[in-house]
Amino acid sequence: MTNDERPSGFDSVSRRQFIAAAAIGAAVPAVAASKAIEQGPASAPRRLVVSALDTSALNENYISLLKTGGVDCMNLSFDGFENSYRFAYEFRDQIVLAKSVSEIRQAQAAGKIAAFFNSQVADAFETALFEGNFPLGSFKQMAAKVRASKSLGLGVQGLCYNVYNVFGSGCLDDEVPLSRAGKRLVEELHKNQIVLDVGGHTGERTSLDAIEASSGVPIVCSHTNFRALNDNARAISDRLASAIASTGGVIGITAVSAFHTRNRGNVGEAPRQATLDEHLDQYDHAKRIVGVDHVGLGPDFILGAADTFDMDPDDSAAFPTWSMGPGIQSTVKDFEDISKLPNVISGLKRRGWTESELDKLLGANWLRVYQQVWGS
Repeated sequence: MTNDERPSGFDSVSRRQFIAAAAIGAAVPAVAASKAIEQGPASAPRRLVVSALDTSALNENYISLLKTGGVDCMNLSFDGFENSYRFAYEFRDQIVLAKSVSEIRQAQAAGKIAAFFNSQVADAFETALFEGNFPLGSFKQMAAKVRASKSLGLGVQGLCYNVYNVFGSGCLDDEVPLSRAGKRLVEELHKNQIVLDVGGHTGERTSLDAIEASSGVPIVCSHTNFRALNDNARAISDRLASAIASTGGVIGITAVSAFHTRNRGNVGEAPRQATLDEHLDQYDHAKRIVGVDHVGLGPDFILGAADTFDMDPDDSAAFPTWSMGPGIQSTVKDFEDISKLPNVISGLKRRGWTESELDKLLGANWLRVYQQVWGS
C-alpha cells in the first residue's frame, strides 16, 4: 500500500493495529448486515436495555451475565481495537459490533448483543498530537487519529482520567479550564460524530468549558454518581449534571460502592459496601435534578479485569484514599454484576417509577443521544 492509498489517519494508528483490526473486523460488520438481522421479528420491539459503560473482562462468562441481566447493548470501555475486534469475532454468533442505532436495534431483533467502543481518556490523541513532532505538536496529526478511531468504531470519547493531560483537568482538579488543545479535540470529536463524555473522570471546569464549546450537541457523562449524596471525587455536582442535561445529554449512574460511600470524612474507616437503597437514591436524585429524560445506566463493572487495586494509599496519583481505597473494589449489594439488573428495576418500581420512565432510564435516553450524534 502506498502513502496515497492509505486511509485517512492511517499514520496515527500503528500498522499492526490497523491491519489486525481491519482484518478481524471485515467479518464482523458482515454479521450486522446478515439476513438473520434483517429478518428480525416484525412486531413492536421490546424495551432495549443499554449498559453505557463497562470495563469487565470480555469473555463468554460475561456474555452470559449480560443475557441474564437482559442487556441488549453494551458500551465497551476501550481495550484496544485489536482485542475488542477479536472478542467480537470469537463470539460473532452472540455479539455484533454496531456503529449506529439502527444496527443496535437490528442486533436486538436477531437476539444478539450489540457493542460499541468507549474510550475514557484522550491520552491516545495527546500522543498523536506530539508523535514525531515534539515539542511543536500538530493538530492535523491529532485530527487524523480521531478520524482513524472513528472509522474503527469509536463511539464515545472522554477527555481526562482523574488527573491532568494536555486537554484539561481530571476530577481531582475541578478549577482547571479546558485547554486550547482541548477545544480543538472537542471540535474534532463533534466533526467526526463521536459522543463527548465529560464529568466523572473529567474536572468540573474542563467539563463546563467543553459543554460551552459544544453548542447544539448533546454531551454525556457515561458513568458517575452525585456529589450531593456522597462527596466523592468521582461524583459530579448538581450544577454540572444540569449543564449536561441542558445539552440534551444523559448522566449514567455507576454501581461502584466506593463512589456511594467513600469520602473525606471516613477515610480511616473500613470500606463499606453500598446498599441497593443507596444506589436507588442516585436515580431518584437524578430524576429530581435533571429529569427522567437525562439519566441512564453506567454501572462501570470491572469483573475479571481490575477487581483489586493493589496500590499504596499514599502513592496513587489518580485515586486518593478519600476517593477509592486499596484492595478488592466492591459494587452495590444486590447489584454486584450486570446479571442483577432486575433487582434495580424492581427496586425502582417499588419507588414509583413507571414503565415509561424505566424505558427511558434503561436505554431510550442513551439511544436518543447516540442517534442524534452518530446519525441514523
